[in-house]
Amino acid sequence: MHKTVGKFGVRRGIPSDESGRRLHHRPMTRAGGRVEARGFGRDPADDCSGEDDVNILVLGPLDVKNADGCVVTPPALKLRTLLAVLCVHADRVVSTQHLIDALWSGAPPRTAESALHVYVSKLRKHLVATGSRVGELATRSPGYVLDLSAHQLDLREFDAMTLLAQQLEGAGRLEEASRTLECALSLWRGPALADMREMPVVDALARQLDERRLVASERRFELELALGRHSRLISELYGVTALHPLWENPYYFLMIALYRSGRTAECLMVYKQVRHALVDSLGMEPSSRFQRLHQAVLDRAAWLDDPAMLQATA
Repeated sequence: MHKTVGKFGVRRGIPSDESGRRLHHRPMTRAGGRVEARGFGRDPADDCSGEDDVNILVLGPLDVKNADGCVVTPPALKLRTLLAVLCVHADRVVSTQHLIDALWSGAPPRTAESALHVYVSKLRKHLVATGSRVGELATRSPGYVLDLSAHQLDLREFDAMTLLAQQLEGAGRLEEASRTLECALSLWRGPALADMREMPVVDALARQLDERRLVASERRFELELALGRHSRLISELYGVTALHPLWENPYYFLMIALYRSGRTAECLMVYKQVRHALVDSLGMEPSSRFQRLHQAVLDRAAWLDDPAMLQATA
Protein backbone atom coordinates (compact mmCIF):
# COMPACT_ATOMS: atom_id res chain seq x y z
CA MET A 1 0.00 0.00 0.00
CA HIS A 2 1.25 3.43 -0.94
CA LYS A 3 1.09 6.30 1.55
CA THR A 4 0.34 9.93 0.92
CA VAL A 5 -0.27 12.99 3.02
CA GLY A 6 -3.76 14.31 2.43
CA LYS A 7 -5.17 17.79 2.49
CA PHE A 8 -5.77 17.64 6.22
CA GLY A 9 -2.29 16.40 7.12
CA VAL A 10 -3.36 12.80 7.70
CA ARG A 11 -1.38 9.99 6.15
CA ARG A 12 -3.73 7.88 4.10
CA GLY A 13 -3.26 4.50 2.48
CA ILE A 14 -3.93 4.28 -1.24
CA PRO A 15 -5.03 0.77 -2.30
CA SER A 16 -3.12 -1.03 -5.02
CA ASP A 17 -3.96 -4.14 -6.95
CA GLU A 18 -2.34 -7.56 -6.52
CA SER A 19 0.65 -6.61 -8.69
CA GLY A 20 1.39 -3.63 -6.44
CA ARG A 21 0.23 -1.15 -9.05
CA ARG A 22 -1.22 1.96 -7.46
CA LEU A 23 -4.95 2.44 -7.91
CA HIS A 24 -5.31 6.11 -8.74
CA HIS A 25 -7.93 8.17 -7.02
CA ARG A 26 -8.82 11.76 -6.51
CA PRO A 27 -7.98 13.37 -3.20
CA MET A 28 -10.31 12.54 -0.36
CA THR A 29 -12.79 15.30 0.33
CA ARG A 30 -14.88 16.22 3.32
CA ALA A 31 -18.67 16.18 3.13
CA GLY A 32 -20.50 17.15 6.27
CA GLY A 33 -17.39 16.50 8.33
CA ARG A 34 -16.94 12.99 6.88
CA VAL A 35 -14.01 11.93 4.76
CA GLU A 36 -15.01 10.49 1.39
CA ALA A 37 -12.95 8.88 -1.34
CA ARG A 38 -13.62 10.05 -4.85
CA GLY A 39 -12.68 8.85 -8.29
CA PHE A 40 -11.11 5.44 -7.57
CA GLY A 41 -10.03 3.66 -10.71
CA ARG A 42 -9.50 6.87 -12.69
CA ASP A 43 -6.15 8.29 -13.65
CA PRO A 44 -5.40 11.78 -12.23
CA ALA A 45 -5.00 13.04 -15.78
CA ASP A 46 -8.73 12.52 -16.19
CA ASP A 47 -9.28 15.46 -13.83
CA CYS A 48 -8.33 17.76 -16.70
CA SER A 49 -10.70 16.13 -19.18
CA GLY A 50 -12.70 19.32 -19.66
CA GLU A 51 -16.33 20.24 -19.56
CA ASP A 52 -17.62 16.70 -20.25
CA ASP A 53 -16.61 15.44 -16.79
CA VAL A 54 -19.80 14.59 -14.88
CA ASN A 55 -20.19 13.07 -11.42
CA ILE A 56 -23.35 10.99 -10.97
CA LEU A 57 -24.28 9.77 -7.51
CA VAL A 58 -26.84 7.02 -6.88
CA LEU A 59 -25.55 5.72 -3.53
CA GLY A 60 -27.87 8.06 -1.66
CA PRO A 61 -30.31 10.57 -3.17
CA LEU A 62 -29.80 10.92 -6.91
CA ASP A 63 -27.34 13.73 -7.55
CA VAL A 64 -25.71 14.93 -10.77
CA LYS A 65 -22.89 17.48 -10.82
CA ASN A 66 -21.20 18.98 -13.83
CA ALA A 67 -17.52 19.76 -14.20
CA ASP A 68 -17.92 23.01 -12.25
CA GLY A 69 -19.45 21.16 -9.31
CA CYS A 70 -22.89 22.64 -9.95
CA VAL A 71 -25.88 20.41 -9.18
CA VAL A 72 -27.73 19.68 -12.42
CA THR A 73 -30.05 16.90 -11.27
CA PRO A 74 -33.33 16.98 -13.24
CA PRO A 75 -36.12 18.38 -11.01
CA ALA A 76 -38.98 16.36 -12.55
CA LEU A 77 -39.58 12.97 -10.91
CA LYS A 78 -40.02 11.06 -14.16
CA LEU A 79 -36.77 12.44 -15.59
CA ARG A 80 -34.95 11.57 -12.36
CA THR A 81 -36.46 8.09 -12.41
CA LEU A 82 -35.41 7.58 -16.02
CA LEU A 83 -31.89 8.78 -15.30
CA ALA A 84 -31.62 6.66 -12.15
CA VAL A 85 -32.59 3.42 -13.89
CA LEU A 86 -30.25 4.11 -16.80
CA CYS A 87 -27.38 4.92 -14.41
CA VAL A 88 -27.82 1.76 -12.35
CA HIS A 89 -27.61 -0.13 -15.66
CA ALA A 90 -24.91 2.18 -17.08
CA ASP A 91 -23.32 1.04 -20.36
CA ARG A 92 -25.95 -1.70 -20.72
CA VAL A 93 -29.13 -1.72 -22.75
CA VAL A 94 -32.30 -1.18 -20.71
CA SER A 95 -35.43 -2.42 -22.44
CA THR A 96 -38.24 -0.08 -23.33
CA GLN A 97 -40.65 -2.21 -21.31
CA HIS A 98 -38.49 -2.00 -18.18
CA LEU A 99 -38.29 1.79 -18.47
CA ILE A 100 -42.06 2.02 -18.97
CA ASP A 101 -42.61 -0.10 -15.86
CA ALA A 102 -40.26 2.18 -13.93
CA LEU A 103 -41.94 5.40 -15.02
CA TRP A 104 -45.57 4.32 -14.64
CA SER A 105 -45.32 1.64 -11.91
CA GLY A 106 -46.99 -1.09 -13.93
CA ALA A 107 -49.97 1.05 -15.02
CA PRO A 108 -48.78 2.79 -18.20
CA PRO A 109 -50.98 4.89 -20.47
CA ARG A 110 -51.75 3.64 -23.98
CA THR A 111 -49.21 6.11 -25.36
CA ALA A 112 -46.45 5.00 -22.96
CA GLU A 113 -43.90 4.13 -25.64
CA SER A 114 -44.29 7.51 -27.34
CA ALA A 115 -44.23 9.28 -23.97
CA LEU A 116 -41.04 7.43 -23.04
CA HIS A 117 -39.41 8.70 -26.23
CA VAL A 118 -40.41 12.24 -25.23
CA TYR A 119 -38.91 11.82 -21.75
CA VAL A 120 -35.67 10.48 -23.23
CA SER A 121 -35.51 13.52 -25.49
CA LYS A 122 -36.17 15.86 -22.54
CA LEU A 123 -33.47 14.16 -20.49
CA ARG A 124 -30.93 14.59 -23.30
CA LYS A 125 -31.84 18.28 -23.66
CA HIS A 126 -31.67 18.87 -19.90
CA LEU A 127 -28.22 17.36 -19.57
CA VAL A 128 -26.87 19.32 -22.53
CA ALA A 129 -28.51 22.59 -21.43
CA THR A 130 -27.01 22.37 -17.95
CA GLY A 131 -23.52 21.85 -19.31
CA SER A 132 -23.18 18.25 -18.20
CA ARG A 133 -23.05 16.77 -21.66
CA VAL A 134 -23.30 13.31 -20.18
CA GLY A 135 -22.30 10.34 -22.31
CA GLU A 136 -24.46 9.46 -25.25
CA LEU A 137 -27.99 8.33 -24.42
CA ALA A 138 -28.55 6.12 -27.42
CA THR A 139 -31.42 4.13 -28.83
CA ARG A 140 -30.40 0.50 -29.08
CA SER A 141 -32.72 -2.45 -29.48
CA PRO A 142 -34.68 -3.34 -27.41
CA GLY A 143 -34.45 0.00 -25.60
CA TYR A 144 -31.86 2.59 -24.59
CA VAL A 145 -28.30 2.66 -23.27
CA LEU A 146 -26.52 5.41 -21.35
CA ASP A 147 -22.78 5.48 -21.97
CA LEU A 148 -21.00 6.73 -18.84
CA SER A 149 -17.57 5.33 -19.63
CA ALA A 150 -16.01 8.81 -19.65
CA HIS A 151 -17.69 10.00 -16.45
CA GLN A 152 -17.77 9.28 -12.75
CA LEU A 153 -20.45 7.04 -11.26
CA ASP A 154 -20.21 6.29 -7.55
CA LEU A 155 -21.77 2.83 -8.00
CA ARG A 156 -19.05 1.86 -10.45
CA GLU A 157 -16.37 3.10 -8.03
CA PHE A 158 -17.97 1.14 -5.20
CA ASP A 159 -18.03 -2.08 -7.24
CA ALA A 160 -14.43 -1.62 -8.35
CA MET A 161 -13.22 -1.12 -4.78
CA THR A 162 -15.15 -4.06 -3.36
CA LEU A 163 -13.68 -6.28 -6.07
CA LEU A 164 -10.21 -4.94 -5.28
CA ALA A 165 -10.77 -5.63 -1.58
CA GLN A 166 -11.65 -9.22 -2.40
CA GLN A 167 -8.43 -9.58 -4.40
CA LEU A 168 -6.36 -8.02 -1.62
CA GLU A 169 -7.90 -10.34 0.95
CA GLY A 170 -7.17 -13.33 -1.27
CA ALA A 171 -3.55 -12.20 -1.38
CA GLY A 172 -3.41 -12.04 2.42
CA ARG A 173 -3.30 -8.23 2.51
CA LEU A 174 -6.05 -7.91 5.09
CA GLU A 175 -5.27 -4.39 6.30
CA GLU A 176 -5.37 -3.00 2.77
CA ALA A 177 -8.54 -4.94 2.03
CA SER A 178 -10.25 -3.46 5.09
CA ARG A 179 -9.08 0.05 4.23
CA THR A 180 -10.34 -0.35 0.66
CA LEU A 181 -13.76 -1.46 1.90
CA GLU A 182 -13.84 1.53 4.24
CA CYS A 183 -13.20 3.83 1.28
CA ALA A 184 -15.86 2.05 -0.76
CA LEU A 185 -18.43 2.39 2.01
CA SER A 186 -17.62 6.09 2.44
CA LEU A 187 -19.15 6.70 -1.00
CA TRP A 188 -22.59 6.05 0.44
CA ARG A 189 -24.64 9.08 1.52
CA GLY A 190 -27.66 7.15 2.75
CA PRO A 191 -29.96 4.48 1.26
CA ALA A 192 -29.53 4.15 -2.50
CA LEU A 193 -31.78 6.46 -4.54
CA ALA A 194 -33.40 7.55 -1.30
CA ASP A 195 -35.40 10.37 -2.90
CA MET A 196 -37.42 8.15 -5.25
CA ARG A 197 -38.10 4.94 -3.36
CA GLU A 198 -41.83 5.47 -3.81
CA MET A 199 -41.37 4.20 -7.39
CA PRO A 200 -41.62 0.36 -7.15
CA VAL A 201 -39.07 -0.47 -9.87
CA VAL A 202 -36.59 2.04 -8.47
CA ASP A 203 -37.18 0.74 -4.96
CA ALA A 204 -36.44 -2.82 -6.12
CA LEU A 205 -33.19 -1.68 -7.76
CA ALA A 206 -32.23 0.37 -4.72
CA ARG A 207 -32.82 -2.56 -2.36
CA GLN A 208 -30.35 -4.60 -4.41
CA LEU A 209 -27.77 -1.83 -4.09
CA ASP A 210 -28.42 -1.52 -0.34
CA GLU A 211 -27.80 -5.26 0.01
CA ARG A 212 -24.38 -4.88 -1.62
CA ARG A 213 -23.61 -2.21 0.96
CA LEU A 214 -24.56 -4.54 3.81
CA VAL A 215 -22.41 -7.35 2.40
CA ALA A 216 -19.40 -5.02 2.15
CA SER A 217 -20.02 -3.77 5.70
CA GLU A 218 -20.11 -7.31 7.08
CA ARG A 219 -16.91 -8.22 5.28
CA ARG A 220 -15.16 -5.16 6.68
CA PHE A 221 -16.30 -6.00 10.23
CA GLU A 222 -14.88 -9.51 9.83
CA LEU A 223 -11.58 -8.15 8.55
CA GLU A 224 -11.30 -5.64 11.39
CA LEU A 225 -11.89 -8.40 13.94
CA ALA A 226 -9.32 -10.60 12.18
CA LEU A 227 -6.84 -7.71 12.50
CA GLY A 228 -7.47 -7.50 16.25
CA ARG A 229 -9.24 -4.13 16.07
CA HIS A 230 -12.21 -5.15 18.19
CA SER A 231 -12.19 -2.12 20.51
CA ARG A 232 -12.47 0.43 17.73
CA LEU A 233 -15.43 -1.42 16.21
CA ILE A 234 -17.69 -1.30 19.25
CA SER A 235 -19.14 2.19 18.85
CA GLU A 236 -19.64 1.71 15.12
CA LEU A 237 -21.41 -1.62 15.65
CA TYR A 238 -23.70 -0.10 18.27
CA GLY A 239 -24.67 2.50 15.68
CA VAL A 240 -25.34 -0.14 13.02
CA THR A 241 -27.47 -2.27 15.34
CA ALA A 242 -29.54 0.80 16.27
CA LEU A 243 -30.30 1.34 12.57
CA HIS A 244 -30.93 -2.36 11.89
CA PRO A 245 -32.36 -3.83 15.10
CA LEU A 246 -33.30 -7.17 13.51
CA TRP A 247 -30.08 -7.72 11.52
CA GLU A 248 -28.28 -10.49 13.44
CA ASN A 249 -24.78 -10.33 12.01
CA PRO A 250 -23.76 -6.91 13.41
CA TYR A 251 -24.84 -8.14 16.87
CA TYR A 252 -22.69 -11.23 16.32
CA PHE A 253 -19.65 -9.08 15.59
CA LEU A 254 -20.54 -6.74 18.46
CA MET A 255 -20.65 -9.62 20.94
CA ILE A 256 -17.21 -10.80 19.84
CA ALA A 257 -15.79 -7.27 19.99
CA LEU A 258 -17.17 -6.77 23.50
CA TYR A 259 -15.92 -10.15 24.72
CA ARG A 260 -12.42 -9.52 23.40
CA SER A 261 -12.48 -6.11 25.09
CA GLY A 262 -13.16 -7.71 28.49
CA ARG A 263 -16.82 -6.61 28.55
CA THR A 264 -18.36 -10.07 28.98
CA ALA A 265 -21.45 -9.01 30.94
CA GLU A 266 -22.27 -6.39 28.31
CA CYS A 267 -21.72 -9.01 25.62
CA LEU A 268 -24.31 -11.29 27.24
CA MET A 269 -26.75 -8.39 27.56
CA VAL A 270 -26.50 -7.86 23.81
CA TYR A 271 -27.56 -11.48 23.22
CA LYS A 272 -30.49 -11.05 25.58
CA GLN A 273 -31.54 -7.87 23.77
CA VAL A 274 -31.40 -9.55 20.34
CA ARG A 275 -33.26 -12.63 21.49
CA HIS A 276 -36.07 -10.56 23.00
CA ALA A 277 -36.32 -8.43 19.85
CA LEU A 278 -36.57 -11.46 17.57
CA VAL A 279 -39.05 -13.31 19.77
CA ASP A 280 -41.25 -10.26 20.35
CA SER A 281 -41.20 -9.01 16.75
CA LEU A 282 -41.05 -12.23 14.72
CA GLY A 283 -41.83 -15.04 17.14
CA MET A 284 -38.53 -16.77 16.38
CA GLU A 285 -35.34 -17.66 18.22
CA PRO A 286 -31.90 -16.42 17.12
CA SER A 287 -30.06 -18.48 14.50
CA SER A 288 -28.10 -21.57 15.56
CA ARG A 289 -24.88 -19.68 14.78
CA PHE A 290 -25.85 -16.92 17.18
CA GLN A 291 -26.89 -19.40 19.86
CA ARG A 292 -23.52 -21.19 19.53
CA LEU A 293 -21.78 -17.86 20.06
CA HIS A 294 -23.83 -17.26 23.21
CA GLN A 295 -22.88 -20.68 24.58
CA ALA A 296 -19.23 -20.08 23.69
CA VAL A 297 -19.26 -16.84 25.71
CA LEU A 298 -20.79 -18.67 28.68
CA ASP A 299 -18.10 -21.35 28.35
CA ARG A 300 -15.36 -18.76 27.76
CA ALA A 301 -14.33 -20.80 24.72
CA ALA A 302 -10.72 -20.29 23.67
CA TRP A 303 -11.60 -19.62 20.04
CA LEU A 304 -13.32 -16.34 20.97
CA ASP A 305 -9.91 -14.74 21.59
CA ASP A 306 -8.41 -16.09 18.35
CA PRO A 307 -9.08 -13.78 15.38
CA ALA A 308 -8.23 -16.56 12.93
CA MET A 309 -11.08 -18.71 14.26
CA LEU A 310 -13.92 -16.32 13.47
CA GLN A 311 -14.69 -17.65 9.98
CA ALA A 312 -14.09 -21.25 10.96
CA THR A 313 -17.00 -21.11 13.38
CA ALA A 314 -19.40 -19.33 10.99
